[in-house]
Amino acid sequence: MGVRVQTEDFDVGAESRALQADSVGAITLFVGTVRGLSSDNGVTAMTLEHYPGMTEQELERIEAEARDRWPLENVTIIHRVGRLEAGDQIVLVAVASAHRQASFDAANFIMDFLKTDAPFWKAEERGGTKSWVDARQSDTDARDRWTS
Repeated sequence: MGVRVQTEDFDVGAESRALQADSVGAITLFVGTVRGLSSDNGVTAMTLEHYPGMTEQELERIEAEARDRWPLENVTIIHRVGRLEAGDQIVLVAVASAHRQASFDAANFIMDFLKTDAPFWKAEERGGTKSWVDARQSDTDARDRWTS
């Protein structure tokens, strides 16, 4: 449970089991992976960089805000950094609550803010070239729906 930024992969089943408790009636899991396609070019790998210390602090802030909004029992946020290949797991957001709606909503909220506010930088590798991934307006729009 809690926030982790790491290079190593994670075990979704083990992370889910760690969230279980007598008061938990729902666990929502989101696992993000490296897509093999972006635009018209095949992505072979992605390198994720972060600002150590600041990244964890921002993820903890996002988790705390989710806990303020919904009655959550447990939360785990794991984000990988380093070079990942197509199909590799990047991020896990796991939220446990007494009821499903709080779990669903909090997981969506966390991902929407993680995509826009957490200091991560991504570079995609395609056909021997590497290019940085720009922020997307759709991610900002998704985050902004929580503030209106």
